[in-house]
Amino acid sequence: MTVDGPGSPLGQVASARSAGQAPAPARVLILGGTAEARALAAALDALGLRFVSSLAGRVQRPTLPVGDVRVGGFGGVDGLVRHVTADGVTHIIDATHPFAEQITANALAASGRTGVPLLRLQRPGWEAHPLAKEFIWADDLEGARRAAESAGRRPLLTTGRQGLRTFTCWTDRPVVARVVDPPEIPIPASWEIICARGPFPYAAERALMKSRSIDVVLTKDSGGALTEPKLRAARDCGARVVVVRRPPLPACVDTVQSVERVLEWLHAEKRSSPSL
Repeated sequence: MTVDGPGSPLGQVASARSAGQAPAPARVLILGGTAEARALAAALDALGLRFVSSLAGRVQRPTLPVGDVRVGGFGGVDGLVRHVTADGVTHIIDATHPFAEQITANALAASGRTGVPLLRLQRPGWEAHPLAKEFIWADDLEGARRAAESAGRRPLLTTGRQGLRTFTCWTDRPVVARVVDPPEIPIPASWEIICARGPFPYAAERALMKSRSIDVVLTKDSGGALTEPKLRAARDCGARVVVVRRPPLPACVDTVQSVERVLEWLHAEKRSSPSL
């Protein structure tokens, strides 16, 4: 597919520049679903920039950002390329969850095929957390399961609904699994499912762990401050913490850790491109 020819949005911008015409205004695509993505949408809205937020649609009742929102997948790299081209997207901000590997890979591929600049907005991880040396780190969910089996007998699972199948072999222990939406797979009778949407304050996390006698907490390295209280609550309740490491980002992806840095990047883009 030709995405930078005369008839494409990028080609139209180039033609307008060469003809001395004003190019179409910027159209930022935010690949979202995170608190950072919602904060970015609010910032762009306040600046009067054109943008649309895209959510994967894996949560039944997502918290929506301000502005235009689309929900659902693109259909792989080809679908994302078609959307970027048809919608006149001029900049892509990948602000998806740190574990959303596929969409990040797709965004990088689509950026390469269309020439549309890409920036990754990702919150800091917990490697530098004051308690990080006390955590048991695992490379994946299987590793986290094995580590937790020797760390405790009353686990609290906060690794997400999609990964629950990895742990359903735990039929001999009182597992507490906290998810946003109900699981779509059979759950052992010994389990307790808590459907709730965070973030959860420290007092609530501590009360949950105390009431269920939790002795090991499993989580992903989501990072940031919103889900951090469970780490401190686990420490204060005497529970071990097993953390799944983040998947590595492609080396060629430019990454920032704050909305402010995204705005700085867009401002730099504005200096080099009159479309912003």
